[in-house]
Amino acid sequence: MPKKVEHIHWPDAPDVWMPYAPAIKVSGGSMVFLAGVTAAPVYHSHPHIPEEFASMPDDMEGQARAALENMRKGLEAIGASFADIVNADRFLTDMSQQDDLNKVWNECFGESKPATTTVQVVRLATDPRCLVEINAIAVIDD
Repeated sequence: MPKKVEHIHWPDAPDVWMPYAPAIKVSGGSMVFLAGVTAAPVYHSHPHIPEEFASMPDDMEGQARAALENMRKGLEAIGASFADIVNADRFLTDMSQQDDLNKVWNECFGESKPATTTVQVVRLATDPRCLVEINAIAVIDD
């Protein structure tokens, strides 16, 4: 059975724009779990070598673009796109920069609205200069 993704809204929901769906119902297809990505190169040394992250942008908009580009590469590797993401978790080190993330988010996702959670954290594991990390679940046709 081919996948079917439905954005579910409450029956009494007001008519306001939201960058996410409160619930997603998926039937058919296969689930793919995408590891968290930051603006850092996805493939890097472990233990971490700080110099490998020196080319990261230092602002949220730049880091959001780089992180979502890293996610796009992962999606393409499985034959998917941002439209196939049904859930995403977003971790920010400064919640006041969420509007900058949302600007880039909307450019990538367009009318596709995954269920999301956004959380402020003290620090991300990759490098102290990282401002945002995003992981996701996609559903692709079998």
